[in-house]
Amino acid sequence: MRIDPNVTLVYSTDKGRIEPEAEVVAPPTGDGIIRIHRDTKGRKGKGVSIIKGLSLDAKALDALAKTLKKQCGCGGTVKDFCIEIQTDNRELLKTLLEKQHYTVKLAGG
Repeated sequence: MRIDPNVTLVYSTDKGRIEPEAEVVAPPTGDGIIRIHRDTKGRKGKGVSIIKGLSLDAKALDALAKTLKKQCGCGGTVKDFCIEIQTDNRELLKTLLEKQHYTVKLAGG
């Protein structure tokens, strides 16, 4: 029996369902400055603050996003090593990140 290298095995009678191996993606390296952007595109006019430039791994980003959401009293998510917080109050986010010893700049409109 010949196995094609382009086909991935998803089920085996020996082990059951086989989960694919997750690729480890390294966080992007930046200049050490965290930038907070305001964005409304694709959100029906609702403002979202996007925090970029954090060189943290996925677990640390999730933990930081959780604390920021809790302190701001709003929702949010982590996408592509950026934290999206559902608030227009970028000044509050800036002070919260500066308390955690980050260098922060407000970017965009």
